[in-house]
Amino acid sequence: MRHRVAGRHLNRGTAHRVALCRNLMTELFRHQRITTTQAKALAIRSQAEHLVTLAKRGKIKRDAEEVDVHERRQVAAVLTDQAVVKKLFDEIAPRYAERAGGYTRITKVGKRLGDGAEMVVLELVDRE
Repeated sequence: MRHRVAGRHLNRGTAHRVALCRNLMTELFRHQRITTTQAKALAIRSQAEHLVTLAKRGKIKRDAEEVDVHERRQVAAVLTDQAVVKKLFDEIAPRYAERAGGYTRITKVGKRLGDGAEMVVLELVDRE
């Protein structure tokens, strides 16, 4: 029985899956657009949107003369590059200040030749 078993396992062990998701999210925010399989994109989409929400919350607090250390540390615990964390807080989050959600878009691009896996483009909406 699959009681209380949530999330996508992606045919990987826990450590491998966590590392994969962290790397995919880091590259998504670095390049603002990545091409990956549909299963992987669906697995990281909600996590990536949550990181944008944390960055937005940190920016709102900073404007009110409060420090955004807590949100920055939460995001830095997931992303693997401090430069990408800075980019998320300084460039990406202010762009979505008026948006209530839906920061990412998934577009199908066809099947991969090697194994027939459905490939998609995961990108940030309103990217540069």
